[in-house]
Amino acid sequence: MLLPSIFGERLFDDFMEFPTRGQMENQLMRTDVKDAGDHFELMMEMPGFKKEDVHAQLKDGVLNISATTSTSNDEKDANGKYIRRERFSGSCSRSFYVGENITQEDIKAKFEDGILKITVPKEEEKPQIEENKYIAIEG
Repeated sequence: MLLPSIFGERLFDDFMEFPTRGQMENQLMRTDVKDAGDHFELMMEMPGFKKEDVHAQLKDGVLNISATTSTSNDEKDANGKYIRRERFSGSCSRSFYVGENITQEDIKAKFEDGILKITVPKEEEKPQIEENKYIAIEG
């Protein structure tokens, strides 16, 4: 028997679909990196996370951003029987190489409305000393 198309292929598609690892990775911590001249701006989407759940650490020139969360949705009917009971806990992290000469004090971060904005100064390029390369002249 065919179901009307409003139900998709299966009746419970929307109700029973749980995110898989691949689906979650595509939705968490989407990051835009913008070159703003003298610094870089990272805008990272972190929906559902609170400021206290997010941690940033700089180690050996690598900026690590991690977040953990845990939620529980318990709903009961009038008799105290469970209608729905869902729990989720998880963590995610991203790493960005920012340079060996960048210090923790150089990096600024702000979390607002589920968006983490990080400002990282560009590492100053040292002028390279050009070696004189001579061509041997015979004669």
